[in-house]
Amino acid sequence: MNTQRLASRLQLAKRFSPHFHTTCKPGCLRLLQVVCLSSLLALTHSLARAENFSDELTDWLQQQTPQLTQLYKSLHQTPELSFREEKTAARMAELMRELGLEVTPKIGGHGVVCVLKNGTGKTLLLRADMDALPVAEETGLAYASQVRVRDKRGATVGVMHACGHDMHMTNLVGTVRYLASHRDQWQGTLVAIFQPAEERGAGAKAMLAEGLLKRFPRPDFALAMHVAADKPAGTVGYLAGYALANVDSVDITVRGRGGHGAYPETTIDPIVIAARLVLDLQTIVSREIAPIDPAVITVGSIHGGTKHNIIGDQCHLQLTVRSYSPKVRKHLIEAIRRKALAAAQSANAPEPKITTTEGTPALFNDPELVARLVPALKNALDEQNVNETNPSMGGEDFGRIGRAGVPILMLNLGTVSQQRLDEYKKAGTPPPSLHSPKYFPDPEASIVTGVTTLTTAALELLPSN
Repeated sequence: MNTQRLASRLQLAKRFSPHFHTTCKPGCLRLLQVVCLSSLLALTHSLARAENFSDELTDWLQQQTPQLTQLYKSLHQTPELSFREEKTAARMAELMRELGLEVTPKIGGHGVVCVLKNGTGKTLLLRADMDALPVAEETGLAYASQVRVRDKRGATVGVMHACGHDMHMTNLVGTVRYLASHRDQWQGTLVAIFQPAEERGAGAKAMLAEGLLKRFPRPDFALAMHVAADKPAGTVGYLAGYALANVDSVDITVRGRGGHGAYPETTIDPIVIAARLVLDLQTIVSREIAPIDPAVITVGSIHGGTKHNIIGDQCHLQLTVRSYSPKVRKHLIEAIRRKALAAAQSANAPEPKITTTEGTPALFNDPELVARLVPALKNALDEQNVNETNPSMGGEDFGRIGRAGVPILMLNLGTVSQQRLDEYKKAGTPPPSLHSPKYFPDPEASIVTGVTTLTTAALELLPSN
């Protein structure tokens, strides 16, 4: 494909000279010919240079993929929960030191910041997250996680990289390995960060609070990649503008007055209040938010009572709240509080306790950065493998770096083989989603595509003179 494109540019150059004779005055003809032909020669030189880099990267990946795959499987077998990524962080730090990067650990908890300076030029930040989820793996893989830990409630839970953070780390390690061993192909400063606690929406905030953009070279661009569970391995997705949502977690404790189930008139039943509230909350999006503004309020958990014939004192609800615009985000939180207070008041109940935690702002991909990188990615991966995606109501705290004034782009990495996707379709079932105990990427294809994507982007943004 690249050779054909180069040939077409050369053919175009041959046609330019006759074209000028029909559109330009004799006085400007020679100057325009020189300028345009010089530009075309520069373009063909750039394409040839990119072609050489792409071939070299392909050869390098053929040699490195077995090692990177082994690293991925090892990370998959040793997941750690949010705020507990101590061993994973130490491993990432050691790998980066071996490649000659300046490594600073324990930024924002277990965050690791790694800097590689390679002459003058722009600064690029590449980010991978490290934490896993409290999910007991059910993939049946030979390298499936068997890790079990006690959570903050004291319960024993399985731990699994069900959101692909092991793949994110592997691809970043592979990209840094290539850039560190091919310094003649780029120029500038690379900042590679391994972030904790993304699943809790807290890691990026913590790293920024501890000086990520002040203590270390401030990036001109920042890139990250996230696995996609429903896209074919070998493909990459992009989207300019809002791509992921504001996310807030809201806890509501409805209070009542307990008593015997046979004498409800002597009580204030918090379960009845909570049931009414669940329905009332659904009217916020349907009747208070414009249909063209995306918004979601989901009551993911409701717990109250202890026995058939006992009316308890309280009922606890857990909500996830999603939006894009700051205005809608604020409206949703205020409306939830209003509805909760009204439900309690209608039953003459005490005021409920309402808390909002783990907030993450919407992720906005910089349109200019997207426009610059997509052609390079299509050139490296073939045009049909690089596609525009749809906005998602999922959340990602990488957006905080963008809100801090850095142009950012998060790309989606297809990770499931077309064969597996076809089998799911034939069976009439969707592929396991992210956070599912049955989700797993196809390692080799995902690593090759992921490293190719991040490396191509880095070489485009940090060109050598």
